[in-house]
Amino acid sequence: MLGLRALLLGARGACACPQVHASLATGPRQNDGTFYEIRTYDVKPSKMKEFVEMVNKHIHLRTAHSEMVGFWTAEFGGMNKAIHIWKFDNFAHRAEVRKAVANDKEWQGKFISPVVPFLNKQNNEIVYLVPWCEIGKPSKEGGVYEMVTFQMKPGGPALWGQSFRAAINAHLNTGYTKLIGVFHTEYGLLNRVHVLWWNENPDSRAAGRHYAHEDARVVAAVRESVRFLESQQNMLLIPMPCSPLK
Repeated sequence: MLGLRALLLGARGACACPQVHASLATGPRQNDGTFYEIRTYDVKPSKMKEFVEMVNKHIHLRTAHSEMVGFWTAEFGGMNKAIHIWKFDNFAHRAEVRKAVANDKEWQGKFISPVVPFLNKQNNEIVYLVPWCEIGKPSKEGGVYEMVTFQMKPGGPALWGQSFRAAINAHLNTGYTKLIGVFHTEYGLLNRVHVLWWNENPDSRAAGRHYAHEDARVVAAVRESVRFLESQQNMLLIPMPCSPLK
């Protein structure tokens, strides 16, 4: 475990979030316990419009209890999906929030009861920011987000962390995209990494990707990283009007 700690903290750079161990963790974590919950809802196609309207109308009742990072709908890579990310100080904080939300009659009555029948499936993951990353902000409002999900080989960051970081930095160095966050799962499917990017629009993203694929530095870094990759998928996300990340 000490070797893993040395590897991760040595690659940490200017991260604003120091790390702490957890007995069942896959790697060092934030000293303050901060983590994020990524919730994915599969919405019935006939109810998607109503779902979006309900979220924008009533989500303020939920954000009164804890911080929402962002709320998006999937444009490409998944149909009728909604993804939202919530920030918690620690697990005790989340437990307190969940209890308060369950007892919030206005939230339960105006949103939960009417919306639950709109959903086909719900999923959640508990994730931490990787040690060398902090939540970024888009250059301006009105862009699009891309969530790229990597299923890495078992072994955690001790195995693939340095190569993965090099591949991310190679894309960043091209300048065509902005990194919002890199999240590593703690609960959910392990050895999964979600990378959230921001681009001005889908066309600028496409042009940037073509440019990156012709950059020898990107090609070399990706070639090294994919040795540890089992699968990859991505979604283009559109932020809702209520989303703090727009």
